[in-house]
Amino acid sequence: MEKDRDMPKRPWDTCREVPVIEDEQTPWKMIKLLKIITLIVVAIMVFGLALCSKASFLLLITLANIGTKTIQDNHKPVVLLCIGCSLITSSVLLLLKSLWKACYKTSKLPRKGTLALVMSMEFMASGGAAILTIVAMPHLDIVTNVTILNSVAILPAILQVVTQCTAKERNRFLVPSITAFTLILLGYVLFLFLYIMKDPADTKLIIWVGLAVGGSFLVSFNWWENYLRLIGENNRSIVLRNLCKDVSKSRNMLQIISSLLRITVTACVLGAYVPLAKMDWDVVRFIPRRETTIIGIIIGVQLISSALCHWFSLLACKMHAMRRCFILPLYMASLAVMALLVIPVIVYYQDYRISLNGTSINFTSYCDVVVDARNQTLTGSVFPHLVLDVTHTLCLTDMSRLWDIGILTGSAVSWWLGLVLATIHLWYLSVYRIQRTQDLFIRRLYEGAFIEQSLLLNTRFDIRTRKKRQLMKMDTSMLYLCATMWHENYDEMTNIIISIFRMDKYRPKTGEKYDDFTFEAHIYFDDAFIHVEGSQGRHLNDYAKSLVDVLAEVYSIFTSINEKFFIKKQQIPEQTVIRTPYGGRLVVTMPHGNNIIVHFKDKELIRHKKRWSQIMYLYYLLGWKLMTKYYKRWQKGENDLQLKAEVKREKQNTYILALDGDTDFQPAAVMYLIDRLKMYPRVGAACGRIHPTGSGPAVWFQKFEYAVSHWLQKTAEHVIGCVLCSPGCFSLFRAEALMDDNVMKRYASKSIKASDYIQYDQGEDRWLCTLLLKQGWRVEYNAASDAYTNAPEDFKELYNQRRRWGPSTMGNVVDLLGSTSVISKRNPSMSKPFMFYQLFNITSAILAPATICLLIAGSLSFVLSIDASWALLVAVIPPFIYLILCFKLKSDTQITIAAVMSVIYAFLMLVVTMSIIGAMVKDKTILTPSSIFVVAMAVIYITTAIMHPQEIQLVFHGFLYIVCIPSAYLLLTIYSMVNMNNVSWGTRESKPAPGAAAAKPQTKTEKAKSLYQRIISCGKCCKKPSKSHEDQQLNVSQADPIPEPPQSEPQPMNTFVDDRGTLEEQQRQMEAPQSIPLVNVLLSYSLFFLIWSLGWISQLQNASRDMPLQEDSLDKEEEEFWRQLQKKYLEPLVDDKERQKQIINDLRELRNKINFAFFILNTLWLVATFTLQVFGASFFIPVPKVDFDLNSTGEDVQVDPIGFMFILGFASSVLIQFLAMLYHRIYTLVHYVAFIDTEPREQKPDSEEYYPPTKKIESTSDVEGDPGSDSESQADSELWSDDEESDEDNEVNPPSHFRRVADDGTMV
Repeated sequence: MEKDRDMPKRPWDTCREVPVIEDEQTPWKMIKLLKIITLIVVAIMVFGLALCSKASFLLLITLANIGTKTIQDNHKPVVLLCIGCSLITSSVLLLLKSLWKACYKTSKLPRKGTLALVMSMEFMASGGAAILTIVAMPHLDIVTNVTILNSVAILPAILQVVTQCTAKERNRFLVPSITAFTLILLGYVLFLFLYIMKDPADTKLIIWVGLAVGGSFLVSFNWWENYLRLIGENNRSIVLRNLCKDVSKSRNMLQIISSLLRITVTACVLGAYVPLAKMDWDVVRFIPRRETTIIGIIIGVQLISSALCHWFSLLACKMHAMRRCFILPLYMASLAVMALLVIPVIVYYQDYRISLNGTSINFTSYCDVVVDARNQTLTGSVFPHLVLDVTHTLCLTDMSRLWDIGILTGSAVSWWLGLVLATIHLWYLSVYRIQRTQDLFIRRLYEGAFIEQSLLLNTRFDIRTRKKRQLMKMDTSMLYLCATMWHENYDEMTNIIISIFRMDKYRPKTGEKYDDFTFEAHIYFDDAFIHVEGSQGRHLNDYAKSLVDVLAEVYSIFTSINEKFFIKKQQIPEQTVIRTPYGGRLVVTMPHGNNIIVHFKDKELIRHKKRWSQIMYLYYLLGWKLMTKYYKRWQKGENDLQLKAEVKREKQNTYILALDGDTDFQPAAVMYLIDRLKMYPRVGAACGRIHPTGSGPAVWFQKFEYAVSHWLQKTAEHVIGCVLCSPGCFSLFRAEALMDDNVMKRYASKSIKASDYIQYDQGEDRWLCTLLLKQGWRVEYNAASDAYTNAPEDFKELYNQRRRWGPSTMGNVVDLLGSTSVISKRNPSMSKPFMFYQLFNITSAILAPATICLLIAGSLSFVLSIDASWALLVAVIPPFIYLILCFKLKSDTQITIAAVMSVIYAFLMLVVTMSIIGAMVKDKTILTPSSIFVVAMAVIYITTAIMHPQEIQLVFHGFLYIVCIPSAYLLLTIYSMVNMNNVSWGTRESKPAPGAAAAKPQTKTEKAKSLYQRIISCGKCCKKPSKSHEDQQLNVSQADPIPEPPQSEPQPMNTFVDDRGTLEEQQRQMEAPQSIPLVNVLLSYSLFFLIWSLGWISQLQNASRDMPLQEDSLDKEEEEFWRQLQKKYLEPLVDDKERQKQIINDLRELRNKINFAFFILNTLWLVATFTLQVFGASFFIPVPKVDFDLNSTGEDVQVDPIGFMFILGFASSVLIQFLAMLYHRIYTLVHYVAFIDTEPREQKPDSEEYYPPTKKIESTSDVEGDPGSDSESQADSELWSDDEESDEDNEVNPPSHFRRVADDGTMV
């Protein structure tokens, strides 16, 4: 029997219609190229910036040396002041950032003991850095100065040894740490020996050397926190643990205090040393311009390169390129600095020896004759003088003696190797992609004077014990894919089902195991049942049946093919169907073991519509599946604290991916969102880049509108605050955030007031995000995560969709703005400046109709040469008439009028655009409000599109967007505001069911005719077959026991061939005399009536030919849960006519109030502008006119104050969005690079079980046509040539973890 199941069911039905499964949208080749370029650029930048930072700092040290000629000796305080600036710049930046957080975010005060410890460490570290660099290093040679900075790793090396010893486990980095300490100590010994033995009687030199050693040791206290944390964990010391926790919680206040302390200590050391060295501060005011320029350039390079080196190093770590772009470049920077400073000294020395024509001269004589005897006056190039100044520092040691050179080289090599061995653990440090900065670096502070040392030693040190590895394996996330469906058509259902099957292929439950996440898919089908007269119970509607057909069809696409001629497992394994208190459930186990659970909702049993479907899965997945198991364990007496910790961890690692019924996405898009939530625990939700699909002008407009919204608005919200709306078609939510106070419970509340219907039900995704933001959770946007959803293709459907979105958006934003004080305190990402930014945006949106009228009026004034006041009146009349008509006419009529007016306005906008360009040419200036608007928008949109190269083609849709601006921001605004009392969904309500003709009632004659056709067809099936065709007839009767009438819509792929023939053939059969036994007719009629009268499960079992369904029962506890949930939250709403009338009246009254305020504001804006235009020049601001070459023409352009405010506000808003976009694009690229580098590659399947991943599958006829061909070798050659010829074929291949080969040979 099992063998029969594996045999092909229809050997003649091997041709297939396979939809697009592979990722054809993401330009993976371009991303791979960008990855290579990015890694090279980042590595070069880290190396080059570290080189510039260190070289410029050492040049400052050299210029501070007494005896150097570039800067006179009496001007040395200026150089010392610059050295002090390089020491405190990072502290100043950290202070400003911490003050910002203290003002707009939460900050906790540390305990006294914590404060005392941190301040003492900071005092020693800052004092040591100032003593070393300001006092000691100017008296040492350049080689020592380059390498002594590496000796600051001495205390970290000691603490590494202590940390690893306290871990009580074998660690391979213990020996390198001991060796590092030994080498650094050896470097100190050689250094002391070289300088002290040169002249033991020189007391000052001994003091400088001692200060250098002591200062470098004190600097090493900078990174104590990196090891104290681990020592406390290993010793299980409560004191140390509490200390580390307190430091972490009060870090912001500690950074403020420590930054002030570091600045104070550095200033004190600098202020005390200058008079002690018998120098005068007064000379700072009288520095010559040439010397000021030299010092300014050097300190400028040092400060900028240090900050940029820190930032690029952070990017290198986040993109998972620590070895290539972080560790190796910083190791090489010290050697490169040595070469950069010493090689010119050697070259100049050798050139001088050659110029003497054979006269012998040693290095000491060279110093006396050339270096020290040169003129103090600077002439010509500065570079030779800097080289000679560096040479002067080497003159302090006798470089003509090989002994001195050997000792100096030995100390330098010892210190450098000590630093390398002290940080060798970084080569094996496990870093997640887009790792948080606080998890990468212990301190937010970098040391400008020790840039590479501070970056390497500040990187987190960790010991991976067996216990930690086990804990990490337990943190496997649980992902629930939750889609809501209603009236999606066949193609839309196919999109999301294929996407879910891709996830099954990407993270299989059987076979290879992945420890990042497991998933389960749930589809909640609204209003899935209909009542059929004469049947037992309710039946599934045509939409629900189509979903079952889609599941069977997509399953067949993803099932196995071997390399023989026929499909081995065309028949799908048996699946499960269950009766539930809310309707029914279909459980489908996908080919790789993951489940899709389809919940068919009966609106007579449970509340319908999208928000209630979301309530349904939130309480089922998070309330029942997550919490119930812990409650059972708690009843058994398990430890409360342990259970609480486990619950918290599971909440943090449980995610819900909210989907629409037509969303199309790739597994990579989900991984990008998971990365954000895994790395940042306060992120409650994250959304991706939504791409509208479809065709027609309405879709083209939406493509550009969506692009601008994501490119600029969402990125700005993400960077400077929080995203206000995470769309429900593709967003990932954290269970912990959803289960927080005032979120899920509040989300489940019924709409009571009229405003509730607008805020709660018209934009449920935005309202859910509002609840999350109010509770302090962060909502983010990830531009790397792409998802595709169908957009309205009809003008009416688009207007109805935006009629829902507009008032809901306004209501939620006003709700947030009204709680600004509370939100800014509770949510660290929602500062008051960000709320002011949102206030400006909502004000601009409210005044958009008036602004469009002003834009049109200005163009009419220019084109028709009429007075500006009359032009404004002409521009206002059409929208005013449309506003009045919207209050009087039906919704469909309003949309029809808006469509006609949109066409007229489109032609007018074309004239407007041309008139603005003409005005710029005529006036030879762009300094007018309209001109600035057009030019700024064009420049920003084009530049932004260039920054999104995979979407640059959307710029062409921008022309349609421009001409549709009046329709979108004037007519649509009026329509949505006037019809805000209409709370119907507005979309998908009028589409016919897939697979069915138009829903019109049949006449009695048609019903009888259809019934008779069914009976005749059944009679044909029941005929006794002849012996010669017995097997064939048996197969046909098994494959199609219940013939169905032909359908008007295209059938699913792999449609079975029916034995009924065409309609004409059936009619001929009806007209021809039939010799059918009466017993067969009666039997056929009885069989048909029996199946028709059965419930939905039996009907679905008989209708589902390719996917066998086995009925099962629901667990009693779960059944009781559903009944309680229905009773508590999801009981169908009672059809209360009086209540409905009251709500209708309340909604109309609310509409009138809001419309009055909305249009009064627009009227005031227009009246103010009109008044200024009437009174003329007395209220205008003169702006000098410049031509296209930015040269003044001597004339003025008069700009009214309101127009000037508009220009200023618009420019500020756009500039913020543009800068935020640039910042966001960099981190999106980092995420791309990190993802490609870290995703596990799937191993290529065996050729015995899978077809090779070629571009097309050979048909059976091709194989049979050449029996002598070696199909196996041909397949192998195609497998090898696929990658080699991909460039020639212009095929865009995803990375290997996406290029998963489906079992049927199709790329997934």
